Amino acid sequence: MKLKITSILLLAVVASFAFVAFAPKADVYKVDVAKSSILWNGKKTGGAHNGTVNLSEGTLAFNGKKLAQGGFIADMTSIKDADKNGGLEKHLKADDFFGAEKFPKASFIIKKVEGNAPNFTVTGDLMIKGITNSVSFPVNVVWNDDKTITATADKITIDRTKYGIKFKSKSIFSDLGDNFIYDDFTLSVKLVAAK
Repeated sequence: MKLKITSILLLAVVASFAFVAFAPKADVYKVDVAKSSILWNGKKTGGAHNGTVNLSEGTLAFNGKKLAQGGFIADMTSIKDADKNGGLEKHLKADDFFGAEKFPKASFIIKKVEGNAPNFTVTGDLMIKGITNSVSFPVNVVWNDDKTITATADKITIDRTKYGIKFKSKSIFSDLGDNFIYDDFTLSVKLVAAK
C-alpha cells in the first residue's frame, strides 16, 4: 500500500513538472515611456479640463499574439494641464485630489485578459492614493512593422470617489448646487513596447 501511494505521488510530481516544462513562456515587452502616453479628462458643470501624466515604467507579456499580463506605473508628480494652468496643476497634486507628494506613484496591474488579437478586454488592479480597485476596459493591440507593439485603451472610466478623492463631489456633498465636479474622469492610455 505504501509503495502504491509513493508511486501515485511520484507520478503526480512528474506530471506537474511536465506541465510546467511544456507551458509556453510569455514574451515580455518593455514599455518605451518616451513613446507612450497617458491623457486625462475631467468634467465639471460648464466645462472640462484635460492634460497628461507621465509613465515611469511598464511591461506587457504575450503568449504568441495573446496578451497575457503586464502593467504600468504613472508618475503622479508629473500631472500637467493642457491649458498650462499652474494653479490647477498644483491643486491636482494637492491632498484633496491626488496627493502626489505622499502618493507619487499610481499603478495598474493586469489580472485577467479576455478576447483575441487585436481586441482584448482587460481587468486589473488600479491603485491611486494607495487605494486599489478593480477596473475593466477594452484594449486594442497592434503589431508594428518595427517589431514594437502598441496597446491602446481609448477610454478608461474611473470613479475618483473610490480612491478617496471627494473634492466637490455631488454624490458626497449634497449642498454644492451647480458648483460640482463629476465623480468620473477618463484616461486614454497608449503603451508602445519592445522586447
